Amino acid sequence: MSKNILETFENPEPGNDYTIRITTPEFTCLCPLTGQPDFAQLSLEYIPDQLCVELKSYKLYMVSFRDTAAFHEAITNQILNSLSSLTKPRFMRLIAEWNVRGGIYTQVVVEYRKPDWQAPVAVQLP
Repeated sequence: MSKNILETFENPEPGNDYTIRITTPEFTCLCPLTGQPDFAQLSLEYIPDQLCVELKSYKLYMVSFRDTAAFHEAITNQILNSLSSLTKPRFMRLIAEWNVRGGIYTQVVVEYRKPDWQAPVAVQLP
């Protein structure tokens, strides 16, 4: 399946900084050394600018990695790079929590920040 299946739609509120969070609990790909399946939970969060990622195409994009052999670091960066190139968000973070392999859990965190974007100051409520 082609990985060029991602689609977007116009941000309905481009004047607001708001966060979209998408969790993919059953991401799978292949270990490049053994060919065995690797499993991860992916947590994507982003602040859109002009475009948002369309969820059905996102799901199909994630499924397209099922037969892809890649190291955890490479595939996590590849996904963030594809999504940030397509949507050009103000900010995007992808956290990949890889299931245990050989007694070791791996977490890979990658981020993209639009060069001219400043994060709003966090509000602490009582």
